Amino acid sequence: MNVQELLRENHVRFRTAQHRTTATAQQVADALHLPGDNVAKTVVLKADDRYVVAVLQATHLVDMPMARRALAVDSVKLALEHELSVLFPDCELGAIPPFGSRYGLKTLVDVSLAEDEYLVFEGNSHHEAVCMKFADFAELEAPVIAAFSRHL
Repeated sequence: MNVQELLRENHVRFRTAQHRTTATAQQVADALHLPGDNVAKTVVLKADDRYVVAVLQATHLVDMPMARRALAVDSVKLALEHELSVLFPDCELGAIPPFGSRYGLKTLVDVSLAEDEYLVFEGNSHHEAVCMKFADFAELEAPVIAAFSRHL
């Protein structure tokens, strides 16, 4: 799945920004000269026996008890690196777009991001960011919106 193709096919307006190769969402924010609260990071959780794409601000961490309650599951943990390469074979390792539905996964978005007009995130690589309206993202992805993160 290519993020830009997905957005074009669905007639969603977006912008891209090339930046130096980064390893974290906070580094993306730094490279783009944006506050970390304005950039989303995507992590993958293993919730009981299924995977969930979780999207939160770069400056936040997943609060596992809150995520467990939001997903109504018994256990939540971070997916392992080798699991990511199987789940997202078309992405650079760790560069996971926030479109879990395109991989057959539920997408969980932290309520703090839902309050922003725009969503900025990595596409399929560590050197390109995508910016789009949050409302367009929500319409396209239909994520579950809940509080599940805390500030670093």
